[in-house]
Amino acid sequence: MNQITPAPQLDLLPESAPFSPEQRAWLNGFFAGFTSPEGGMLTALSPEQYAAILGGGDDGEAPWHDQTLELGARMAMAEGRPLRRRMMAAMAQQDCGQCGYNCNDYAEAIASRKEARLNLCAPGGKDTARMLKALAEELDKGGAPPQPAPAVGASSEISAAPGRSRDNPAQAVFVSRRRLNKEGSEKETWHVEFDLTHSGLNYTPGDSFGVFPKNELGLVDQIIAMLGASHITRVRDKTLRDVLRTDVSLGAAPDALFDLISFLTGGEKREKARRLAHGEDPDGDAATLDVLAVLQKFVGVRPHPEAFVEALEPLQPRLYSISSSPKATPARLSLTVDAVRYIIGKHKRVGVASTFLSERIVANETLPVYVQPAHNFALPRDPNTAIIMIGPGTGVAPFRAFLQERGAARAPGRNWLFFGHQRVTHDFFYADEFDAMKASGLLTRLSLAWSRDGAEKFYVQDRMREAGRDLWAWVADGAHVYVCGDAKRMAKDVERALVDIVARHGARDTDAAIAFVAELKKTGRFQQDVY
Repeated sequence: MNQITPAPQLDLLPESAPFSPEQRAWLNGFFAGFTSPEGGMLTALSPEQYAAILGGGDDGEAPWHDQTLELGARMAMAEGRPLRRRMMAAMAQQDCGQCGYNCNDYAEAIASRKEARLNLCAPGGKDTARMLKALAEELDKGGAPPQPAPAVGASSEISAAPGRSRDNPAQAVFVSRRRLNKEGSEKETWHVEFDLTHSGLNYTPGDSFGVFPKNELGLVDQIIAMLGASHITRVRDKTLRDVLRTDVSLGAAPDALFDLISFLTGGEKREKARRLAHGEDPDGDAATLDVLAVLQKFVGVRPHPEAFVEALEPLQPRLYSISSSPKATPARLSLTVDAVRYIIGKHKRVGVASTFLSERIVANETLPVYVQPAHNFALPRDPNTAIIMIGPGTGVAPFRAFLQERGAARAPGRNWLFFGHQRVTHDFFYADEFDAMKASGLLTRLSLAWSRDGAEKFYVQDRMREAGRDLWAWVADGAHVYVCGDAKRMAKDVERALVDIVARHGARDTDAAIAFVAELKKTGRFQQDVY
């Protein structure tokens, strides 16, 4: 009897391909048939060939991964790319971790059907959620090519520990807050402290702190009154009041709420609600409609409390840059928080987390929290490396942590801080601390910019240009550059100023200066924590 020799196992996929053994075996067979000419030899696919077949020619680059780009520009750059890459382009590009992923991994998780929630990108808001919904329809129609599952590694074990992810928070104790602005300031900024003694948490300067806030009780009660319901109505095994306070967002009205209202009403109201649910703006007020404003706009429409709650988005945690070092203040963690308050029409609006921290939470109260490890925003490994930190307003938070860390570690590297705000007499956060750091030699240079103290507005990017020769000398000598703060304007202006400084003092044309700054980013010498 002839013995049959089994065919050898063909390994055409690169080892880096993120598949289970079963997936690998099936795909090896598929690609073998796909790549073998009749009677020809089989050769393993290169990583580039694998990416081209699976990813529709994707080169692995993500040019849309820029927080300063608008959604339309990002989607145009991703046109023609695989579905998972277009999903990534729909994200806010901040890698903030607020969704529990970075932007790339959130897109991969949705595309591989590991994640069904399309509304987790808080910075992207409703626009991102709508775009993801449209893209996810390609998956549901079955017309999309197979999408690789996100790789699972040691990081998942870390995130499983309490306080290492939004899905498994720890408990921390609120200690205190103090206002950083002087009386008469146009801003309201707070230094907020937490006790981590019994939380099991640790952190590194550059990380962010996730806080689960509660909605304002007055707003909750207004909404209950508009529904004509009772505070103690049972919803989700809680009272309606508790659910509205802790579980759901009462901010920007979601499309599902407009869908619900269109189902419950008729005539002109139904048509308006239907159009709003589809992203239209029949009355020119769509951008201003929060949950309460929708109930006031469609007065008389009273959804059942359970249906109403199900139409709302979950209340998301908020992330803040940590402004302390564990080496300097063991078991204590601090944040630097702007209290957000504004008026739209006749309605007062507030930032749910910022006002929760600045006025509603009380000393010794515990709250769910987590630490979000930084993505490419950390001190240099070599303590001798010089650093240049640019952080106006609350953007100074991680740089206070950097300086505390370097001081506690006695790092010999030079430190240069650019800080700015409106007025030196009102808005010089941590002035005594920074003056003491400068006197001790820890803070080599402190460059300040006050936008409202002169006849013309003067910002940190203006101070950078003014000190351009010295700043270039630091960069040319190997300094790392860090930026923290507003992505839409400040970060753009700071990067433009850096390009101008490189061009002028580094004797380069504009294109070469842009390429130089791009190389700083690529090598980790120019890092941003912007939002």
